[in-house]
Amino acid sequence: MHIRDAIAGAASAQRKNLREMTTVSEKIDAKQVKALREMTGAPMGDCLKALQETKGDKEAAIIVLRKRGMASAQKKAARVTNEGAVGSYIHAGGKIAVLLELDCESDFVARTPDFQELLKDVAMHIAASDPRYIKPEDVTAEDLEREKEIYRAQAAATGKPAPVIEKIVDGKMAKFYEEVCLLEQPFIKDQAISVKELIAQKVGKLGENITVRRFARFKVGAPDWTVAQTKPVEAAAESPSPLVIEIAVSGDEDSPTREP
Repeated sequence: MHIRDAIAGAASAQRKNLREMTTVSEKIDAKQVKALREMTGAPMGDCLKALQETKGDKEAAIIVLRKRGMASAQKKAARVTNEGAVGSYIHAGGKIAVLLELDCESDFVARTPDFQELLKDVAMHIAASDPRYIKPEDVTAEDLEREKEIYRAQAAATGKPAPVIEKIVDGKMAKFYEEVCLLEQPFIKDQAISVKELIAQKVGKLGENITVRRFARFKVGAPDWTVAQTKPVEAAAESPSPLVIEIAVSGDEDSPTREP
């Protein structure tokens, strides 16, 4: 008797959920789906499902799509990216220039408008935000230790105990990565997402792993330029230390711009 009641209850709940989903689906029209696709770049089917799950709440649907994009990107992160394209961005009357290699799995995807748009957007972001590394794992041991020592000294000056000092240092290091690592930086055209999340959205849409292989940023009159490179998937196990170079050249001191 109890088993029959349980089965009947489960069936009733399933019918109720189905009715609710049908009602929500009827309320969501093509314009809503199209608007969400234009905002996120996600496939139409994914946009519809996200709107159905969130009962038509656009902002909540965007969060759902972002989470799915990151999950999709993580699943594909181990795939080798031996294809791609090199793009450039020149800004401020020829005063700032960026060369960027963005990799994917196939030449077909590399030639799509979505991939080319991503290539341009990331190159423009580098020109505006002046990152020094591609990801946190690329930061050199020397730079890492130097920053930690600075933050420890600052925290120690407040008289706080050692365990608290280390927590403060960890928090400041997270901010440091956000400032100097390309993938951790807020995207210049949409501060609500990071560059890593921007790329993850394209991974979810295009169905291939996408990685930033290397970039170079130049500014007229600056005393140095940045060349950052990270190892491809197949070489990461052999050599975990990526190449990150900052080369000093003659020129007047000038701080990097943050304006695109």
